[in-house]
Amino acid sequence: MQATKNPRSQPVRVAPPQRRSRQQKSAGSGVLKWIIRLTLLGATAVMMLFFIAAIFLALHQLQFGKLVYPGVSAYGIDLSGKTRDEAIQALAAQYTYGDEAVFTFRDGERAWQRTAKELGVRFEPEQTVDAAFLVGRGGGLVNNLIAQANAWMNGTPIQPVVVFDQSQAQAVLDQIAADINRPVQDATLQLRGTNVITAPSQIGRQLDTGATLAAVRDVVLNMSTGAEIPLVIRESTPRLPDVQAAADRLRAAVSGPVTLYIETPTSGDPGPWEASAEFVGGLLSVSEITGDDGAVQYDVGVNPEPLRAFLQGLADQLRVEPQDARFVFNDQSRTLEVIRESINGRELDIDGSLARFQDAMFRSDNRRVPLTFKVVVPTVNSNATAQELGIVEEVARATTFFYGSSDERRTNIQVAAARFHGLVVAPGDEFSFNEHLGDVSPETGFETGLVIYGNRTIQGVGGGVCQVSTTVFQAAFFSGFPVTERYPHGYRVGYYERGTTVANGQTYRAGVGLDATVFSPYVDLKFVNDTPYHLLMEAYFNPTEQSLTFKLYSTGVGRVVSVTEPTLSNPVRHGPPVYTESDTLRPGQQRQIDSAVDGVDVMIRRTITQDGRTVVDGEELFSHYLPWSAQIMVAPGQAPRQ
Repeated sequence: MQATKNPRSQPVRVAPPQRRSRQQKSAGSGVLKWIIRLTLLGATAVMMLFFIAAIFLALHQLQFGKLVYPGVSAYGIDLSGKTRDEAIQALAAQYTYGDEAVFTFRDGERAWQRTAKELGVRFEPEQTVDAAFLVGRGGGLVNNLIAQANAWMNGTPIQPVVVFDQSQAQAVLDQIAADINRPVQDATLQLRGTNVITAPSQIGRQLDTGATLAAVRDVVLNMSTGAEIPLVIRESTPRLPDVQAAADRLRAAVSGPVTLYIETPTSGDPGPWEASAEFVGGLLSVSEITGDDGAVQYDVGVNPEPLRAFLQGLADQLRVEPQDARFVFNDQSRTLEVIRESINGRELDIDGSLARFQDAMFRSDNRRVPLTFKVVVPTVNSNATAQELGIVEEVARATTFFYGSSDERRTNIQVAAARFHGLVVAPGDEFSFNEHLGDVSPETGFETGLVIYGNRTIQGVGGGVCQVSTTVFQAAFFSGFPVTERYPHGYRVGYYERGTTVANGQTYRAGVGLDATVFSPYVDLKFVNDTPYHLLMEAYFNPTEQSLTFKLYSTGVGRVVSVTEPTLSNPVRHGPPVYTESDTLRPGQQRQIDSAVDGVDVMIRRTITQDGRTVVDGEELFSHYLPWSAQIMVAPGQAPRQ
């Protein structure tokens, strides 16, 4: 077959042009025709193939419209061609993790086991199947076909949907926490009476459910089985971990009584004294203290005030006054001769005794406590010399007389005067007559006789003591010492208006208004040694001359004392005699024991100069005397009717 020549067709030349023969032209035209025929046949075949494929795909889609595409699996189960219900049932039957996975929570020796299901882990087969059905259906046509082909050829596993309900796990941990949690507790210590009550401390423990829940989440998300999950527990240390030491001290303190005693008692010392366990317990207190390192502990304190009050009440009773040495002045050798040695005194050392008591109260044995005393050294000791004390000369000598006194009165004068013999008054000290006189009673040597009481003469102890106080007063008054307390008698007494005093080289006569009465402890005679030298008193009772003399030794300071004559005013006439009945007299007998005297006011003025300078100008000494009737004793029933 020859091809018709088309002068317009130009073949595609891919080599240099050559001349062709007629036969060549005819052959080329035939090949082209066959190529065209074959091309038409291939296109038809392809179209047929596409048509067949389309039909296949359509049938495939129709077949698996409600089935899982081939190659899709979940939880190890091939879900290919399964319906939704079939797939759900298959997966539900396969899932046993919730019941078989058991987790152990441990706290030391204690353990709690819970399944995954109890912890809130559950499988959701419906959601898993939903995910499986999405394979090959979740995109466009091409993407769906690719996904289906991939699942068919390579398989597509679906991750199973497992839900972890943390609120359920939290509830489980809360139950465990109820067994674990405990508050921190300090050790406690109490004292009730003599009972010591303690309670131990407790370490606080708190389950950290948040941290533990995070550990649970990690385990269940990995679908682990049989895991032991550590419990995260926070511990709190108590501030007061131990009270044993303080409790031991308390128990020792109240284990029994504590006895106070005088280690070297003297005659008449009281004691011993026993502080009961209850009393000791009342002194104790328990409090918290913080150390330098910040640690807190209990401290057992002692309130010593109740015991201090008790000891203060004992202090005066236990005090022993020191005794100064007593001397007489040797006028020839001008030295001091000891007539009584000095003796140390004592006073209760309250603070020292309290310290000993507090030390002993915390001992379980040897709970006897000797009281502590301080030594009180006397002002004047036996070794003092005349030069050291400034006692180098006689500065005053006062004498009064007691003519007509009863034997009892004379005895009392002698006993009272002896209390002052050899007494030394230190510079600046105030002399108190009553302090050195002491107790006036028959037990101390005084006798019962007639004494003036009010406006009557009665039987009493100590009549005549005022003779001594008046003699001392006159010696001090004319020596120029400041008199700080002095009281006149209620009426004029003749004994005290007779006598003389020599002081600072001058002689003074006694008279009205120069007496001094005493009545311990209310009425006293006091004066001050206002010189820089010690003052020595010597008392001499002379029964022959019926006189009492007080000598004062010291160092003269150049004083000159001038005293005015007594000024009398406001005289009051005495009344009739006062009769007192006494069974010591027989009927018809009478004895006058005191003379009548008028009442009067007396004023005396004292002026003192020293080294030519007036130091006291016209100091007044006033005495008010009541009128006094004659006192007459008669036999019983013999007193005249008034």
